[in-house]
Amino acid sequence: MAAVDTAPKEASAVALPGLGRALMSAGKLTQKAAEDIYKKSQVGRTSFIAELTGSGAVSAADLAHTVSAVFGAPLLDLDAIDPQRLPKDLLDGKICQAYRVVVLSKRNNRLIVATADPTDQEAAEKIKFTTQMGVDWIIAEYDKLSRLVEATTKSAGETMDTLVSGGGDFDFDDVAVEEAPETNDAGAGDVEDAPIVKFLHKMLLDAFNMRASDLHFEPYEHQYRVRFRIDGELREIASPPIAIKDKLASRIKVISRLDISEKRVPQDGRMKLKVGPDRVIDFRVSTLPTLFGEKIVIRILDPSSAKLGIDALGYEPEEKERLLEAIGRPYGMILVTGPTGSGKTVSLYTCLNLLNKPGVNIATAEDPSEINLPGVNQVNVNEKAGLTFAVALKSFLRQDPDIIMVGEIRDLETADISIKAAQTGHLVLSTLHTNDAPTTLTRMRNMGIAPFNIASSVILITAQRLARRLCPVCKAPADIPLEALIDAGYKEEEIDGSWVTYRPVGCSACNNGYKGRVGIYQVMPISEELQRIILRDGSALEIAEQARAEGVRSLRESGLYKAKLGLTSLEEVLAVTNE
Repeated sequence: MAAVDTAPKEASAVALPGLGRALMSAGKLTQKAAEDIYKKSQVGRTSFIAELTGSGAVSAADLAHTVSAVFGAPLLDLDAIDPQRLPKDLLDGKICQAYRVVVLSKRNNRLIVATADPTDQEAAEKIKFTTQMGVDWIIAEYDKLSRLVEATTKSAGETMDTLVSGGGDFDFDDVAVEEAPETNDAGAGDVEDAPIVKFLHKMLLDAFNMRASDLHFEPYEHQYRVRFRIDGELREIASPPIAIKDKLASRIKVISRLDISEKRVPQDGRMKLKVGPDRVIDFRVSTLPTLFGEKIVIRILDPSSAKLGIDALGYEPEEKERLLEAIGRPYGMILVTGPTGSGKTVSLYTCLNLLNKPGVNIATAEDPSEINLPGVNQVNVNEKAGLTFAVALKSFLRQDPDIIMVGEIRDLETADISIKAAQTGHLVLSTLHTNDAPTTLTRMRNMGIAPFNIASSVILITAQRLARRLCPVCKAPADIPLEALIDAGYKEEEIDGSWVTYRPVGCSACNNGYKGRVGIYQVMPISEELQRIILRDGSALEIAEQARAEGVRSLRESGLYKAKLGLTSLEEVLAVTNE
């Protein structure tokens, strides 16, 4: 089938592309709607089809079926295509990206090419000229086609190769990185390298658009790779030339206000990326000297996450009620525990956002402050300058605070001041790195805090983990044997056939069957009986048994309940909890 040369004709005041005229003739678009979309694509410098599907005027699926019917071209569901089995090197990846096409196969001297717009004569001519072969179009849905193009072309690597060679045409008009007002002149000229600047901008934007939580720039002896953590899982995104590692590290340091001449010790900094006229994203930067250069991790900090509300965090009704009752108390200590990356900061700031009223004085000390919350007095700890958690806390207490948030209790002095504040009429919120709620109390005891002080100050402990959330579009019932369910922790009477567990499948809307994350919580209020166990220096096992008797779920039990609700898979619960 030869490339389509023309589309059904229809008079128009604007020189609409063939696809627009085809949709008008099929009754899918009015002339005014087609003209408006075309004008927007011209102003925004995007393709007509991208603006068409992005605006929602016509869905990608409806568009593909209509185009297939109008032009008599076969329609293919790209979900059935294995990207690894597609032919390689028949068409330059840059052409595939520019025109959103994928070569499916070769037949004699003709290429079978998937497209969403068979009226694109420029694409047809470019392919013919480059390959010296004819083109037969196969129609595909535009969104699926775009994803397949990205999966089959080394987008980031090719971009870097193009940039390093001085080529490439990237538009960063609406993107700006907030520079340091003063930078170290020594070596500053080394980083005024447009290809490196553009590559870094592209990586930051890609990470934000892919909902990554952090970026890892990792140098090795013969390789340099960039990985994104998406829904808690690291995924390799690019493998740029190893020659750029020093320039890229210097560029990141300059805009993060770090010393570019210091490569022997770790450094921490921050930077901002402006996305559009009214959206700014904060990044926390950490450098670490390794054998073959500096590994740099950039963590994306989204201030809007603290304003989602407590319901969005995934607390069950009884857990939410316990937490709200605790933060409503006038004094006492609330501890949030869990490993790095388990969402402790978001939980704390969600509580602070609920407490942040005009008549309340709130002060926080963090290392560093990750989320900016207007109305809260936030202090960054600076140990080199002598501003430690303990020093900040002592200063807070002289300024009549109602609520104090300490980023982390790391030592006895910080713990001692925090407990005294909780005992003298202040509500104190903080974090600890422990495995679950009961072991938090024994950890404090091991730090040297007297049992009486723990029992009289701590009012609630929340332990938490983040599990990947099953994609609601493609999740499927899992056939798990009864023995495996019992081994996981379900009681035999619970397995009554009224509910099913689900497994990940994977589709175009998710990442290997998962999309987003859900919190798993153990919310343990300190009751009078628990206080008695603490006072007699009871073990974590005794505390856990008493908490269970009072209706507190363990982390494993909370995870199993989330799996029972179909929010996550049993495999994910077993991976993030320990029993």
